[in-house]
Amino acid sequence: MAKYDVTGIGINLRELPDVDGRIRLKVLGIILDSPAHAAGVRQGDEILSVNGVDVRGKPAFEVSSMLQGPTETFVTIEVKHGNCGPIQSIEVQRQLVARSPVFYRLEQMENGITSVGYIRLKEFNALARKDLVIAMKRLQDLGASNFILDLRDNLGGLVQVGIEVAKLFLNEGETVIYTVGRDPQFQKVIIAESAPMVTTPVIVLVNHNTASASEIVATALHDNCKAVLVGERTFGKGLIQSVFELHDGSGVVVTVGKYVTPKRMDINGNGIEPDFRSIPAWDEITKHLLQCHLQRQG
Repeated sequence: MAKYDVTGIGINLRELPDVDGRIRLKVLGIILDSPAHAAGVRQGDEILSVNGVDVRGKPAFEVSSMLQGPTETFVTIEVKHGNCGPIQSIEVQRQLVARSPVFYRLEQMENGITSVGYIRLKEFNALARKDLVIAMKRLQDLGASNFILDLRDNLGGLVQVGIEVAKLFLNEGETVIYTVGRDPQFQKVIIAESAPMVTTPVIVLVNHNTASASEIVATALHDNCKAVLVGERTFGKGLIQSVFELHDGSGVVVTVGKYVTPKRMDINGNGIEPDFRSIPAWDEITKHLLQCHLQRQG
């Protein structure tokens, strides 16, 4: 299956204990416009069965394997929407096609004086960085002087792609993210290696569904005084996990580290508090980022 889609239908599963101690499988993340999303699966849904097999109490790794299969084939899943919602049987077609996650347009703000490039990034898949670069170049050619990067409802995807996207906005030598863990191999600092594509102020739109790789990008730009964050507190997912295969063919997911922002803040379980709840005037953004630079200097 595509490496950005761990189940073949565009969802990530999480094991949650019930009040009676039984394990329930919830949809932790779902890729927008994925086969599962198009078929009606939503974040927070509980997976009850796969192709008629009751999966309640089964580990997430086993059920993810049941969801996988050859491209263009179908899998039928029974889901319970929310905690008290209806139960629905949904047929989903597995796909490997990575749709472009980038939507962009040029907007005029503040009485038409400021040309702003608006870019929505729906997920961090294999096309995200390339398509984002194309969008930014086209918007600059159209006269965009500032940018809005919309990461609302972006639940993540490939973390490495998120890191590469963040580097597009940072100066050479600036920190993207720290990784910490007991094992020295997970104690790293990741930095930008080249000049940024954009040097003007950026607004990053976030909400409660901004998670994982999206939070890495948001904090990298924010902590390096490249952008202000506007919207709601983010989800708070910053764990580094590895899958270890066992002798019987099953596997176990182990947390081996976590991501820490350039300002040494733990993302996981905390999320990121935005600077503004609604989009401010550009002069206010400029003042905020200037203050940010002054605080960094000392």
